Amino acid sequence: MSTPPVRIVQLDAATIGALADGDLDRARRTSPIALTAWLAGPDCVRTWRYRATQVVDAPQDLDWITGVLWADDAGVAVGKAGFHAAPDADGMVEIGYAVDPDHRRRGYARAALEAMLARARREPEVQVLRATVSPTNEASLALIGQYPFVEVGEQWDDEDGLETIYEISVGP
Repeated sequence: MSTPPVRIVQLDAATIGALADGDLDRARRTSPIALTAWLAGPDCVRTWRYRATQVVDAPQDLDWITGVLWADDAGVAVGKAGFHAAPDADGMVEIGYAVDPDHRRRGYARAALEAMLARARREPEVQVLRATVSPTNEASLALIGQYPFVEVGEQWDDEDGLETIYEISVGP
C-alpha cells in the first residue's frame, strides 16, 4: 500500500520549549518549517513539555524524539512523530505518533510508521522497534496489525492507562 511522502523534521530545544509553553508565535520564529496551531494546542502540549525536559536531562535523545510529521507533497505539517528516546542498552526504540485531526484518514499515520521503521532499520544500534497502544485505540491497533509486530505484554501508563506492548525485530 502506498503512503504519502513524509519526513519527520526534528526540532531544536528552543522550538520544543516554545511548543511546550503553547507559544506558537515563538515556536514559529525558531522552527525550520511552518508550524500549525494544532502542534501548540492541547493535544500536543503534554508531549512537548515532556520532550523539553528530556532534551535537558538527556541531550543525546534530541535527534530521536518527537518531531513534526511533514507532508512533502502538500508542504504542510500533518502531525507529530518520533521515538521516545535514543536506543536503550538492548537496542530498543519506542515509537509515538499522532496525526492532526484535519489530516486524518489520508495515510499519514502509516507513512509515519513506515518512516520510523525505515530509520530503525538504518541505524545499526537499533534491534527492536516497540509500539505501545491502548486496547481502545482501534485505528492504531488496525495499523500495527498490518505489520509483523508481536504482542509481548501490557503496561500501565499513568497518563494513558492500560497499553498493549508490541515489538518487531529490525536488527540483522
